[in-house]
Amino acid sequence: MGDEESADSGRPKLAEARGVESVYQPAEDSALLADAARERVNEGDRALDVGTGSGYVAAAMADAGADALGVDLNPEACRQARENGVSVVRGDLLSPFRDGVFDLVAFNPPYLPTPEEKEWDDWMEHALSGGEDGRRLVDPFLDGVGRVLASGGEALLLVSSLTDPEAVRAYARERDLVGERIASEKHPYEELVVLRFTQME
Repeated sequence: MGDEESADSGRPKLAEARGVESVYQPAEDSALLADAARERVNEGDRALDVGTGSGYVAAAMADAGADALGVDLNPEACRQARENGVSVVRGDLLSPFRDGVFDLVAFNPPYLPTPEEKEWDDWMEHALSGGEDGRRLVDPFLDGVGRVLASGGEALLLVSSLTDPEAVRAYARERDLVGERIASEKHPYEELVVLRFTQME
Protein backbone atom coordinates (compact mmCIF):
# COMPACT_ATOMS: atom_id res chain seq x y z
CA MET A 1 0.00 0.00 0.00
CA GLY A 2 3.03 2.29 0.19
CA ASP A 3 3.86 4.79 2.87
CA GLU A 4 0.95 7.17 2.34
CA GLU A 5 -0.51 8.43 5.58
CA SER A 6 -3.37 10.75 6.40
CA ALA A 7 -2.02 14.23 7.04
CA ASP A 8 -4.14 14.91 10.10
CA SER A 9 -3.62 11.72 12.11
CA GLY A 10 -0.24 10.40 11.03
CA ARG A 11 -1.93 7.00 10.64
CA PRO A 12 -2.24 4.93 7.47
CA LYS A 13 -5.24 5.73 5.28
CA LEU A 14 -8.66 4.15 5.51
CA ALA A 15 -9.82 0.59 4.96
CA GLU A 16 -9.98 0.87 1.17
CA ALA A 17 -6.19 1.13 1.15
CA ARG A 18 -5.81 -2.34 2.59
CA GLY A 19 -8.82 -4.04 1.03
CA VAL A 20 -10.51 -5.30 4.18
CA GLU A 21 -14.09 -5.66 5.33
CA SER A 22 -15.59 -2.66 7.10
CA VAL A 23 -17.80 -4.82 9.35
CA TYR A 24 -16.53 -7.47 11.78
CA GLN A 25 -17.81 -10.89 10.70
CA PRO A 26 -18.68 -13.74 13.10
CA ALA A 27 -15.67 -15.69 14.39
CA GLU A 28 -14.81 -17.92 17.37
CA ASP A 29 -15.40 -15.11 19.84
CA SER A 30 -18.82 -14.32 18.35
CA ALA A 31 -19.85 -17.99 18.55
CA LEU A 32 -18.74 -18.31 22.18
CA LEU A 33 -20.70 -15.21 23.21
CA ALA A 34 -23.75 -16.20 21.13
CA ASP A 35 -23.86 -19.64 22.76
CA ALA A 36 -23.63 -18.12 26.24
CA ALA A 37 -26.32 -15.55 25.44
CA ARG A 38 -28.61 -18.21 23.99
CA GLU A 39 -28.35 -20.18 27.23
CA ARG A 40 -28.99 -17.16 29.46
CA VAL A 41 -31.84 -15.46 27.61
CA ASN A 42 -35.50 -16.25 28.33
CA GLU A 43 -38.54 -16.09 26.10
CA GLY A 44 -39.73 -12.48 25.85
CA ASP A 45 -36.60 -10.95 27.42
CA ARG A 46 -35.54 -7.56 26.14
CA ALA A 47 -32.00 -8.14 24.92
CA LEU A 48 -29.33 -5.86 23.49
CA ASP A 49 -26.26 -6.74 21.42
CA VAL A 50 -23.75 -3.89 21.77
CA GLY A 51 -21.40 -3.42 18.81
CA THR A 52 -23.62 -5.78 16.87
CA GLY A 53 -21.55 -5.82 13.65
CA SER A 54 -23.35 -8.19 11.28
CA GLY A 55 -26.01 -8.88 13.94
CA TYR A 56 -24.87 -12.42 14.69
CA VAL A 57 -25.28 -12.38 18.49
CA ALA A 58 -28.53 -10.41 18.33
CA ALA A 59 -29.94 -12.96 15.89
CA ALA A 60 -28.93 -15.81 18.22
CA MET A 61 -30.79 -14.16 21.11
CA ALA A 62 -33.83 -13.58 18.89
CA ASP A 63 -33.78 -17.24 17.84
CA ALA A 64 -33.92 -18.13 21.53
CA GLY A 65 -37.11 -16.11 21.94
CA ALA A 66 -35.79 -12.71 23.06
CA ASP A 67 -36.98 -9.35 21.79
CA ALA A 68 -33.46 -8.55 20.56
CA LEU A 69 -31.97 -5.29 19.35
CA GLY A 70 -28.51 -4.39 18.08
CA VAL A 71 -26.57 -1.15 18.40
CA ASP A 72 -23.47 -0.11 16.46
CA LEU A 73 -21.68 3.13 15.65
CA ASN A 74 -20.60 1.88 12.21
CA PRO A 75 -23.31 2.74 9.63
CA GLU A 76 -22.19 -0.14 7.41
CA ALA A 77 -22.64 -2.55 10.33
CA CYS A 78 -26.14 -1.20 10.92
CA ARG A 79 -26.97 -1.82 7.26
CA GLN A 80 -25.61 -5.38 7.35
CA ALA A 81 -27.42 -6.22 10.57
CA ARG A 82 -30.71 -4.98 9.10
CA GLU A 83 -30.10 -7.07 5.98
CA ASN A 84 -29.67 -10.04 8.32
CA GLY A 85 -33.06 -9.38 9.91
CA VAL A 86 -31.85 -7.66 13.08
CA SER A 87 -33.49 -4.51 14.45
CA VAL A 88 -30.63 -2.07 15.00
CA VAL A 89 -29.99 1.44 16.28
CA ARG A 90 -26.99 3.49 15.23
CA GLY A 91 -25.33 4.78 18.37
CA ASP A 92 -22.34 4.73 20.69
CA LEU A 93 -22.42 1.83 23.15
CA LEU A 94 -25.35 2.31 25.56
CA SER A 95 -25.98 6.03 25.09
CA PRO A 96 -29.19 5.72 22.98
CA PHE A 97 -31.12 3.76 25.64
CA ARG A 98 -33.26 4.59 28.65
CA ASP A 99 -32.55 3.38 32.17
CA GLY A 100 -33.65 -0.10 33.26
CA VAL A 101 -34.68 -1.34 29.81
CA PHE A 102 -32.84 -4.62 29.18
CA ASP A 103 -32.95 -8.05 30.77
CA LEU A 104 -29.77 -9.13 28.99
CA VAL A 105 -26.99 -7.07 27.40
CA ALA A 106 -24.22 -8.79 25.42
CA PHE A 107 -21.00 -7.22 24.16
CA ASN A 108 -18.12 -8.60 22.12
CA PRO A 109 -15.85 -5.55 22.31
CA PRO A 110 -12.58 -4.85 20.53
CA TYR A 111 -10.18 -6.46 23.00
CA LEU A 112 -6.82 -6.78 21.25
CA PRO A 113 -4.19 -4.59 22.97
CA THR A 114 -2.89 -2.28 20.24
CA PRO A 115 -0.34 0.55 20.59
CA GLU A 116 -1.74 3.75 19.13
CA GLU A 117 1.08 4.10 16.60
CA LYS A 118 0.15 0.71 15.10
CA GLU A 119 -3.56 1.44 14.65
CA TRP A 120 -5.33 2.09 11.36
CA ASP A 121 -7.98 4.79 11.37
CA ASP A 122 -10.87 2.78 9.86
CA TRP A 123 -14.03 0.94 10.94
CA MET A 124 -12.39 -2.48 11.06
CA GLU A 125 -9.65 -1.16 13.35
CA HIS A 126 -12.35 0.26 15.61
CA ALA A 127 -13.90 -3.22 15.70
CA LEU A 128 -10.59 -4.91 16.62
CA SER A 129 -8.37 -2.55 18.59
CA GLY A 130 -8.82 -2.39 22.35
CA GLY A 131 -6.22 0.31 22.78
CA GLU A 132 -3.06 -0.02 24.88
CA ASP A 133 -4.60 -2.38 27.49
CA GLY A 134 -7.39 -3.96 25.42
CA ARG A 135 -10.04 -2.12 27.44
CA ARG A 136 -10.70 0.96 25.29
CA LEU A 137 -14.43 0.13 25.16
CA VAL A 138 -14.63 -2.48 27.93
CA ASP A 139 -14.32 0.13 30.70
CA PRO A 140 -16.88 2.59 29.23
CA PHE A 141 -19.29 -0.32 28.75
CA LEU A 142 -18.94 -1.32 32.41
CA ASP A 143 -19.33 2.32 33.43
CA GLY A 144 -22.79 2.41 31.84
CA VAL A 145 -24.29 -1.05 31.62
CA GLY A 146 -25.75 -1.05 35.13
CA ARG A 147 -27.89 1.93 34.14
CA VAL A 148 -29.69 0.12 31.31
CA LEU A 149 -30.21 -3.21 33.09
CA ALA A 150 -33.68 -4.02 34.35
CA SER A 151 -34.09 -5.38 37.87
CA GLY A 152 -32.49 -8.83 37.88
CA GLY A 153 -30.87 -8.17 34.50
CA GLU A 154 -27.39 -9.28 33.52
CA ALA A 155 -24.61 -8.40 31.11
CA LEU A 156 -22.39 -10.80 29.19
CA LEU A 157 -18.97 -9.50 28.16
CA LEU A 158 -16.44 -11.37 26.06
CA VAL A 159 -12.79 -10.66 26.87
CA SER A 160 -9.44 -12.26 26.17
CA SER A 161 -6.75 -13.43 28.55
CA LEU A 162 -4.72 -10.64 26.88
CA THR A 163 -7.21 -8.17 28.39
CA ASP A 164 -6.75 -9.53 31.96
CA PRO A 165 -10.25 -10.77 32.89
CA GLU A 166 -9.54 -10.42 36.62
CA ALA A 167 -8.67 -6.75 36.20
CA VAL A 168 -11.92 -6.33 34.25
CA ARG A 169 -13.86 -7.95 37.10
CA ALA A 170 -12.12 -5.71 39.65
CA TYR A 171 -13.01 -2.61 37.60
CA ALA A 172 -16.63 -3.80 37.44
CA ARG A 173 -16.76 -4.36 41.22
CA GLU A 174 -15.93 -0.68 41.72
CA ARG A 175 -19.11 0.02 39.71
CA ASP A 176 -21.25 -2.30 41.85
CA LEU A 177 -21.21 -5.14 39.33
CA VAL A 178 -20.42 -8.70 40.38
CA GLY A 179 -18.67 -10.74 37.70
CA GLU A 180 -18.17 -14.45 37.13
CA ARG A 181 -16.70 -16.56 34.34
CA ILE A 182 -19.42 -18.61 32.64
CA ALA A 183 -17.65 -19.83 29.49
CA SER A 184 -14.16 -20.01 28.05
CA GLU A 185 -12.29 -21.39 25.08
CA LYS A 186 -8.55 -21.83 24.67
CA HIS A 187 -6.76 -20.75 21.50
CA PRO A 188 -3.03 -20.87 20.63
CA TYR A 189 -2.19 -17.35 21.85
CA GLU A 190 -5.06 -16.53 24.20
CA GLU A 191 -8.08 -17.77 26.09
CA LEU A 192 -11.47 -16.27 25.28
CA VAL A 193 -13.67 -15.75 28.34
CA VAL A 194 -17.32 -14.78 28.75
CA LEU A 195 -17.92 -12.84 31.95
CA ARG A 196 -21.43 -12.50 33.39
CA PHE A 197 -22.17 -9.36 35.41
CA THR A 198 -25.07 -8.65 37.72
CA GLN A 199 -25.75 -5.67 39.94
CA MET A 200 -24.82 -5.91 43.60
CA GLU A 201 -27.79 -6.41 45.91
